[in-house]
Amino acid sequence: MTNQVLLFDKTIQGLVPVDAVPSGVEIIDANNSYVAPGFINIHIHGCGGADTMDATPAALTTMSKIQAATGVTAFLPTTMTYDFASIDKALNNIRQVRNGQTEPGAKILGAYLEGPFISAAYKGAQKADHIQPADFHKIAPYADIIKYVLVAPEEVPVQALEVFAKAAQKYQFKLTLGHSNASYEQALTFINKYGCQHITHLFNGMAPFHHRHPGCVGAALDSSATCELICDNIHSHPAAQRLACKLKGLDHLILITDSMRACGQGDGVSELGGQKVWVQGQQATLADGTIAGSVLTLDRALANFRENTGLTIPEVVRLVTLNPSVELGDTGRGRLEPGCRADLTLFDENFKIQATYVGGTAVYRKK
Repeated sequence: MTNQVLLFDKTIQGLVPVDAVPSGVEIIDANNSYVAPGFINIHIHGCGGADTMDATPAALTTMSKIQAATGVTAFLPTTMTYDFASIDKALNNIRQVRNGQTEPGAKILGAYLEGPFISAAYKGAQKADHIQPADFHKIAPYADIIKYVLVAPEEVPVQALEVFAKAAQKYQFKLTLGHSNASYEQALTFINKYGCQHITHLFNGMAPFHHRHPGCVGAALDSSATCELICDNIHSHPAAQRLACKLKGLDHLILITDSMRACGQGDGVSELGGQKVWVQGQQATLADGTIAGSVLTLDRALANFRENTGLTIPEVVRLVTLNPSVELGDTGRGRLEPGCRADLTLFDENFKIQATYVGGTAVYRKK
């Protein structure tokens, strides 16, 4: 078979035989690496000592550069359950940085609102005193930047759910179910009647599955909703990951990191949502032992999930490329097709990142 070359500048031009490459074109040797569309991390709070809730351009720039080193070419900074003045500041910062982003690194696509519209019963590592009743009007000024809005449906009056459902259609954001104590019936109604087609970190922030009370987990697995998974083997056991894969199929899973500022910082004391977090190895916990956000990176999530499921590399890669791009309605990402952005990730058979390109420009190369 003739060796093929992937031609790209800012966008992908296509594959051509090596002897058909136009003169004067720079040839980049992939050194036997896999070449994939750039990874998309839709749910990340922070990394490298920075957090979305810092609400500073410097924090998002730090996150952008570190994400690029893990193969991510686009991401959604994710908020937490804080007072609304802090959330307002964080969303405004995301908008400003996204609209003026010039530093080399992963691109900011928008924001993921995880809180404050959650249930106290399954608040996880989020502070109970900042939980607020779900009210779309509070976030309406940021409808242009928000891509996902988490809601615990059992805490929301029907009228408010209807407002959210209409707003999601109008402004093209996704309603997502999470940090919820909803019954199976409540969750399935939210999914089928109100258009919630996304589940925030399946298994986490919701009641465990019970054969008489399936709850959110049962509704997630028994519906067409797309489910996030945190594949650090701490938030969900490898067996749970395999079961989710078998039940949801490759079309309805997205791997995320849910990482916090401690990601990449090693063991020690860190912070999440205004609370102290203790990190040891791959596990992060609050003082009471509650598992907090992760210190996972997306390249390691891919390696873990492949080992846990036995999927092929292309099958696993689609869970952080094609699937999130389809959910976001972004046909210019997640594919190696002519006309798509030249967002590329090069990695070896163990998912160790060799290089990352954003819009055709190298933003990371392994030293």
